[in-house]
Amino acid sequence: MLRTLARHLRPAVAACLRQFGSLAVTVVGVAALSRPVLAHAGSLAGSLQSAPVPFWLVVLSGGGVVGVSFLFSSFVTDTEILDAVANQRRRLDLSKSLIRSNLSYVGPVVSLAVLAAVVWFGVTGPAVPLANFAVLTVWVGWWAGFTMFTYLVVNLWPLVNPWRALARAVGRSLSWQSRFSRESRPLSERVGSWPAVVGLITLVWVEVVSPVASNPQTLAVAVLGYTAVTVGGAVRYGSAWFERIDPVTRVFHLYGLLAPIQRDGDGISVSVPGSVLARYPKPMRDGEVAFVVALLWVTTYDGFVATVAWQELQASVVAVGIPGWLLSLAIAFVGFACFLAVYRVAARVARRTADTYVTADFVARWFAPALLPIAAGYHLAHFLGYFLGLAPAFVAVATAPLSPPAAIPVLALPSWFGAVQLGFVVGGHLLAIWIAHTRSFDVFPGRLQPLRSQYPFVAVTVLYTMTSLWVVAQPVADSLP
Repeated sequence: MLRTLARHLRPAVAACLRQFGSLAVTVVGVAALSRPVLAHAGSLAGSLQSAPVPFWLVVLSGGGVVGVSFLFSSFVTDTEILDAVANQRRRLDLSKSLIRSNLSYVGPVVSLAVLAAVVWFGVTGPAVPLANFAVLTVWVGWWAGFTMFTYLVVNLWPLVNPWRALARAVGRSLSWQSRFSRESRPLSERVGSWPAVVGLITLVWVEVVSPVASNPQTLAVAVLGYTAVTVGGAVRYGSAWFERIDPVTRVFHLYGLLAPIQRDGDGISVSVPGSVLARYPKPMRDGEVAFVVALLWVTTYDGFVATVAWQELQASVVAVGIPGWLLSLAIAFVGFACFLAVYRVAARVARRTADTYVTADFVARWFAPALLPIAAGYHLAHFLGYFLGLAPAFVAVATAPLSPPAAIPVLALPSWFGAVQLGFVVGGHLLAIWIAHTRSFDVFPGRLQPLRSQYPFVAVTVLYTMTSLWVVAQPVADSLP
């Protein structure tokens, strides 16, 4: 049997090696003729400079992804090995731990205090973004630092979500009952997670078109508006609001599935990063698939709008009388629609290549968890440099929010950090390939059929990775003189 399998696999493997060899020759040729470009490192009011990365490294990274993806899919077909890696887990019981009990009480109190401080210092604090506690807390401490902690370590958002705690308090005060969920109304199943999709794209669009990242007072107003909508929705619909509607909670929940540490009942379990996604027990719903794709898209969109290419495009459109905010809104939703359409086309093609009885809709919903590492990899590439560069400013201002130092410290990143950014993008892609590979053997029989089912998804994920690498390698508008 093994000889027969090897005979069938040998032509495919040989073809892959020939393609990889040709690609390597092309990369070497391009590298010899290329010039350095700038990698997107993220910035706040121009506080960071882009890190120079050779263009050949971008091409080499993308080419390496193509070769490794095919080789990985061709050789790793032992389901026992895949199961052993995905099911490797160590559990720690915390039912009697003081840490768990204290965190469940202290977490909401601290988060509510931070939320109040963000609003207060947003209104009364310094107008300079780098000296304002609200701006640095929201963008550096929370959206960059806490989000990275969520998918790299563990998801603590359910324990520290200030809006959930505030909604419980408001619900109890209105109903005079001890159980918050008793007064909530049921949320129609037909709604699904689509409101969260619209909410996520809208939030990122507001970040792009408004000065919430540079104007503390605007940020405070945005936080108050989001608080009113979230608390009102949670009081009306209960926990279903956070489980299906609130885009922020959905982001942290999905990113948390990638983390090596999982909260498991009264304890925690430690496993290989991504193994929860590899063993996700059921296909996602259509709205959940759309949200995962939206999470992919907004990471690219958020990076692209900071590049020189976008600024030039926007200036040319504004010159003919089209408002810039309208262009940004159209690109936000049209880009998401394109990403979702490409993914669904890949699912239909995968159904044909796998020659399976399952529907294309099932294939799309089954493999959707494998897209999350790509989004996390690009988020890490986009925001790690941002976080490290502004961490000294965050610490300096957080320790003295009423009297921040006159000279705000900012860390200058070394030139080689751009290569690390590209590595995060590639690493996210490879982890996605492993998750998709593992899941394919759970739904398709044999050895060759699972491999054939992955070819369209490999092509789509490589295309997305190349797009992400291109965005990472673009000059940032704020960093130009």
